[in-house]
Amino acid sequence: MNSTDIQSVKQRFGIIGNSPLLHREIEKALLIAPTDLTVLITGESGVGKEAFPQIIHQNSSRKHGSYIAVNCGAIPEGTIDSELFGHEKGSFTGALSDRKGYFEVADKGTIFLDEVGELPMATQARLLRVLENGEFIKVGSSKVLKTDVRVVAATNVDLWRAIRHGKFREDLYYRLNTVPITIPALRERRDDIYLLFRKFASDFADKYHTPALQLSNEAKIILLKYRWPGNVRELKNITERMSIFEQDREISVEHLKTYLSVPDLEQLPAIIPQESDATSFANEREILYKILYDMRKDIHDLKKLVPEWVNNSGSSTFGITPAMIHEDFVSQHDDAVLSVASRLHPEEESVQYADEVREEKELERPRSLEEVERELIIQSLARHNGKRRNAAQDLKISERTLYRKIKEYELEDV
Repeated sequence: MNSTDIQSVKQRFGIIGNSPLLHREIEKALLIAPTDLTVLITGESGVGKEAFPQIIHQNSSRKHGSYIAVNCGAIPEGTIDSELFGHEKGSFTGALSDRKGYFEVADKGTIFLDEVGELPMATQARLLRVLENGEFIKVGSSKVLKTDVRVVAATNVDLWRAIRHGKFREDLYYRLNTVPITIPALRERRDDIYLLFRKFASDFADKYHTPALQLSNEAKIILLKYRWPGNVRELKNITERMSIFEQDREISVEHLKTYLSVPDLEQLPAIIPQESDATSFANEREILYKILYDMRKDIHDLKKLVPEWVNNSGSSTFGITPAMIHEDFVSQHDDAVLSVASRLHPEEESVQYADEVREEKELERPRSLEEVERELIIQSLARHNGKRRNAAQDLKISERTLYRKIKEYELEDV
């Protein structure tokens, strides 16, 4: 695979960047495209996973067949089997006629299952049967149908974690993960950040008929040092907002910081090497120590955000559970981080770190999140005038999960 092929693919599918990590995954997609192997694409939210299924489809023998992209997290749990596999007339309330599912429509083509980690367990069993022998049964039917579909799946969920918690089938994971493609996070391709910014700035200048944004030298440094938790999507959104609101087309450090989640340069993670590209154990140790320190700080910042009146029961949809803020958990977290830090940093700063950990372990911990979760849902629905899709995006959960929580907390009238 030569560089010309990769550049051609990048241009065709709008992929920007020259990172070797990115090029390696594009090359992998091109190599497996002519086969019928199932592909699992992983990567953080916002890295651009949606381009890779199209690369695979358009470079395969199925390119003249159907290509269907399905967001599994956006389909309510009660209807997802019908959407994927179809249904018979009268099989449930509202089933006024027979309906073909996506697997039947995509016969001889490719189906892209985005957010596959959100599939209910029952639907996972149906999907496993399709992957094993190409068979499926419509909802309300007993007739076995066949389909010839290539499946490309994507997720930003840690599927091994989901398997351990009984939320994802291990046998389905192995079926999906025949060929893994991992899209690197934006912070792992630092040289592409400014390139992407310039492209977005130019696009939005054309869109809004304004001069393109420029960055001061100091602002450029901040741009490169920021962690970009939302990856390319976050960079694009921030560039668009600045293109709209900033009158001065040269962005200063002060203006740029107001758009970033972490406004102070001092709080930015130490993930970028110094001017020298030389790597030593001492430098890596410093980086690991800083990351560990930031992890501990994040945990204790989280404790301060949760009101004291929360009780011991309940769980959080938003990735936080009572165990995460329980005294025993925080204690174990601090002990573990302290143990690692002591090995990485045997010098006097680890002693200071140990003292800080022991002092903070004496603080009182809040205990549960049920009422907090309910209030967050109410606030988000209010912000978006009751539009549940927008509220789900705001809360960073699937629409199906939001619908379930609305019913659970009796918020149908909100």
